[in-house]
Amino acid sequence: MKLFDGHYEAVVVLPLSDASVTYHPSFFPSEIATDYFGRLLDETNWGQDDIRIFGKVYPQPRLTALFGEEGRSYSYSGITMHPEPLTPLLLEIKSAVERISEETFTSVLLNLYRDGSDSNGWHSDDEKELGINPVIASVSLGAKRVFHFRYRADKKRRFSIDLEHGSMLLMAGTTQHCWQHQLPKSKRVLKPRINLTFRKIV
Repeated sequence: MKLFDGHYEAVVVLPLSDASVTYHPSFFPSEIATDYFGRLLDETNWGQDDIRIFGKVYPQPRLTALFGEEGRSYSYSGITMHPEPLTPLLLEIKSAVERISEETFTSVLLNLYRDGSDSNGWHSDDEKELGINPVIASVSLGAKRVFHFRYRADKKRRFSIDLEHGSMLLMAGTTQHCWQHQLPKSKRVLKPRINLTFRKIV
């Protein structure tokens, strides 16, 4: 599949039942991904919200920012985020994601994992704002991190994949209804990672 001049990428279909997940390990060439990472790290107005877990409130173990169409707020775990307007850089990335996914996205949630001590616990992207069978496109920039899936009906069924710098993970179909995912902590990861999750808020 050709993305840029002279750049072709492989596509891997993950072996998950009741799901549709494809992994694009070299979605963006390394030099472009590195440029995007540096600009997003410096130009984004990162914030750290408190998150409610089992009735207790903790600082979220990562920094976040939401960009998208005006009026399309996004709520999860007791947090309601209101989007900033999409920047030219984010529109450039969004255009590439939409071209390959053949989907249209209204919003992008950015996560900054400063090192391996930042994480994201088990969850599904199944909030009501996303509608039925949402399509989530997740672009990874920076440090490689392991990403875990587990089956809702049998939590012993799990699958793990390393998300590389410049990669995209596309989750569709019944994935969010049948599977959960997480980005665990890792003492071996010392460098930051930026994750962009494109979604359609309906």
